Formats: sequence, C-alpha cells, structure tokens
Amino acid sequence: MAEQRDTSDEEGYGIGAVARRLGVPAPTLRTWNLRYGIGPSRRSPGGHRRYDRADLRRLEEMSRLIHQGVPPAEAAREALRGTPAPASEPAEPAPAVEPGAAVPSVAMLSRAAVRLDGRTLDEGLAAALARHGAAWTWAHLVVPVFRAISRRQAQTGAGIEVEHVFSDRVLAALHPLLATGRAAGRPVLLACAEEEQHSLPVYALGAVLASAMGVDARVLGARVPYPALADAVRALGPSAVFVWSQQEETGDPAPLAALPAVRPPYRLVVGGPGWHAELPRGVVRVDSLDAAVSTLVAAAR
Repeated sequence: MAEQRDTSDEEGYGIGAVARRLGVPAPTLRTWNLRYGIGPSRRSPGGHRRYDRADLRRLEEMSRLIHQGVPPAEAAREALRGTPAPASEPAEPAPAVEPGAAVPSVAMLSRAAVRLDGRTLDEGLAAALARHGAAWTWAHLVVPVFRAISRRQAQTGAGIEVEHVFSDRVLAALHPLLATGRAAGRPVLLACAEEEQHSLPVYALGAVLASAMGVDARVLGARVPYPALADAVRALGPSAVFVWSQQEETGDPAPLAALPAVRPPYRLVVGGPGWHAELPRGVVRVDSLDAAVSTLVAAAR
C-alpha cells in the first residue's frame, strides 16, 4: 500500500478552515488582509487564494497580540516581522491599504452597495477608516449611504439585499477596531435594548471609543434581554453602560430602573430615537455620536 501523506499544507487552507482553527471570524481575516497585508500567500491549482502554515503562524501571533491589548496595526507588523514567508515561494503582494489610498465618495459606495460589490465596499471603508478614523467614516460615509439606500427602497419598494450587504461590510470593517482599546481599567458596556435589531450604531460607538480614545469597549450587540444585560453588569463591573434604541417599540425605559447597582457605581447612558418616555432618575440621554463618546470617556476615566 502506498504511504499516505498530509497534503493540506501543499494545497493550503481556505479562509473558512482558518477562521475555525483560529476562532477569528472570516470577515475579520479579510479585513486583516486588506488593511494590514497579513493574509494568504499562495494559490490553489484553481486560482483561489490559500493560507499556508507560515500564514497561520502569522495570524496566530497577530491574534495573540491583539488579545493582549496590542493595536491591530502594531500586532500585524510584529507578526509579519517575526514569521517571514518562505524564501522558496515569495508571497503575492496583499491589497493592504496604502496611506494615499483614495477615500470613496458617498455615491461610489452607494453604487457598490447596489451592485452587491463587497470587495469594493471593503476597500472603500478600509481606506476611509485608515485615513479619517471611525467617527468621520460613520458620519460622512456610512450614515449618508444608508440614507441613500433608504430613499431607494422608498422609491422602488425593493433593495433589502442592498441594505444587508452594506450593513455586513460595515460591521466587518468596524469589528477589528474594537480590539484596540486598553485592557486595563473598568470597561464600558454597550448593548441594544431588548428586541432592538439595529446594532450598527453600537458597533460604531464601540469602534470610536476603542480606536480613537483607547477605551475598553465591550459590545453585546443586538436584542439583549435586560436580565442578560444585568448579568453582564454584575460580571464586568463597568464604568458605564450604554443602551441603544432605534425604534419606539424597543424604547421603553422602565426596565432600565431594574438594572443592578454595583460598587463602584457606573454611569447609565442611553441613545437613539426610540426612547419615548421619561427616563429613570440618573440615566443620561445623548443625542449624537460625539456626545456619547465624550460622556462615556468621562465615565471611563
């Protein structure tokens, strides 16, 4: 019988296999490749980009450093410096964002979303985040594109898929920024109100707090039951808790009064147009991203 041998390294690993192996979402791996040039260095016989063992070592090191609180850009540099690609097979240049990469216009991103062109959306968002940061990108690109998508939906009665693909790519672009906050100190806890599905504003806020202000921002995401939020408050002892409500049906403030008191105390902040009644005593309402950032940074410090 012929001796069997492991050919997985010769063939390389697909992004799904790497995501499962490292516990890092595939959209995050794509963002690391796009933004920092740390990605697959070979191709399969069919022309698909594949990761080899050296690529895996680089990604494992980058993930380890990020979990230790190292900013992603610095973690990528260290990982690339410490595990060079094999000399026998030079790595293909990765599409990392250059300092002079063009930042797209609202119209350009809107057209890419209508075409369901995820690659162009990824490149445009990465260029904007690298040049201007999360707050500018959210205010000057993401929100206007969503408005354009909403207008198109109102005119045509269609386009839910456009909204979904744009939301997915924005979330993928913001997610790595959440790992850049400091691990020391009391975190800030961010969540959507119970049954509130519009979570992107919470991720945008977390990305700004982490990447621009160095705050340890923990995002629970959409539709967080208030008992689960209470458990998270007890477990983390945060410096502040932020709750987002986009729709009136999710903006009942009464459950906020039942959130637990812990020592030291935390600042309870709400945002979004959904809150529709008088807030419990001590709850702070903010009406903009800038106001949310300044309030939560003050609480964290």
